[in-house]
Order: sequence, then C-alpha cells, then structure tokens
Amino acid sequence: MKKLTNTKNTQSTLLACVLIFSLGNIQALLAEQQFQQQRKQLIAEIKETVLETSMYLDKEALNPKVLETLAIVPRHKFVPPNVQADAYDNRPLPIGYGQTISQPYIVAIMSDLIKPKISHKVLEIGTGSGYQAAILSRLVEHVYSIEIIEPLAKQAAHRFQQLNYDNITSKIADGYYGWQEHAPFDSIVVTAAASHVPNPLIQQLKPGGYMIIPVGSRFMVQQLLLIHKNGDGKIHTKQILPVRFVPLTGKH
Repeated sequence: MKKLTNTKNTQSTLLACVLIFSLGNIQALLAEQQFQQQRKQLIAEIKETVLETSMYLDKEALNPKVLETLAIVPRHKFVPPNVQADAYDNRPLPIGYGQTISQPYIVAIMSDLIKPKISHKVLEIGTGSGYQAAILSRLVEHVYSIEIIEPLAKQAAHRFQQLNYDNITSKIADGYYGWQEHAPFDSIVVTAAASHVPNPLIQQLKPGGYMIIPVGSRFMVQQLLLIHKNGDGKIHTKQILPVRFVPLTGKH
C-alpha cells in the first residue's frame, strides 16, 4: 500500500509540473503576442513621426528594411525589468548608470540615414543596452560597438550572446578614439552627444561613408549631424534635427 501511495504521489507531482510548465508556455506565448502587437503599433507611430518631421529628414518614409528590423528586434529584452511594460513606447527609457535606451524613432532615423548595406562594417559608439547595435546587426555584415561604462558593456555583451547576435563585437573603451584595429568603417553611429565631432572617428570613416552623431552641450540644444566623407576624403556636414542625448564621456 505504501508503494502504491508513493506512485500516486509521484504521478500527482509530475502532473502538477506538466500543468505549471504548460501554463508558463501559454503565458509566454500570450506575452510575445502582446509584444508583437505593441511593436506593430510602434512602427505605425514611427511612420507618422517621420511624416511629421519630413522637412528635417528630406524624406517622407524610411527604408522598409529598417522598419522591418524594428518590428522584429525585441526591445523589451534590452531594458530593465522595471520598465519592460513601457518597452514599446516611442520614447527613451532609463537603463541605469545615468544612461538611456534611445527613442525608437531616433534609432530608426539614425539607422536609415547611414544608408546601411548588408556588406557594410559599422562602428557604434555607446553600446548602452545594445538595442541600436542589435538593429544595425540585422542591416549590415558586422557591428563593432564600444561602451565606456563597464557594467553596461558586460550586460550588453551577455545579451548579444543570449539572443544570438553573433555579428556584433563589443568592448569596454573610450569611444572617442574609435576602434583603429577594425577601421575603416562604412558607417559610424554615435549614440551620445559630443561637444565636437571627434577627429579619430573622421579618420576611421571610409571614403563614401556616413557618420551620424549628436553634437552639443548637455544643457543646450543638440543637433543630430549627418557627416558624409566623399570619395576624395572631403567632409560634408548636414544638420538633421534638434535632439537630446546623454553626453559622450571620457578623458578626451
């Protein structure tokens, strides 16, 4: 009788585990469906904002591949748990250490304006949570990303590994000086505001390439600049629109 009781207890325990596992799967599926719907709504908001700012962008629509990528990359996995419910709001969110994950609209236009191609090699300055790098990784061949804040850099590297973003290489360093070892780059994306355009980054930009960078003081209006280095190395700079980014830090 004791043996029979133990068998029943074991079966009950297994059944309970199966039910819990199934319930967990259902909840995860429902959550993912909700996130997909929120991403769909976010893309609609970005398209609308692009239209509203078309006078700055000189275009009324972004590259469809950029929008398709934003519709796929799970932004909720790049933010802390306490703000995950707001992950698909079209606004920046805190990620700790005084830093933010950029507004999706800004991520979209910065990714679009550098004219990414699948054969490109891109340098990103300011890894942060890793979201911008993740977007770029689906548009280009390889992304090299630099973060000066060690805990954020380590978290992002772990996130890239977990989510299988295997064409992103990151390191902890002062991004002002770029990454000479892998230069020149087809494009450079700077996700923190500098007081001026860093000369090392200009030097590491390939002729024909684009750099997008916010320039200005933390307490003043910053301008998002699009820099193009033409075939003979001459630099052309265009102001895109006023923005607000955290400052580029370091000893430079």
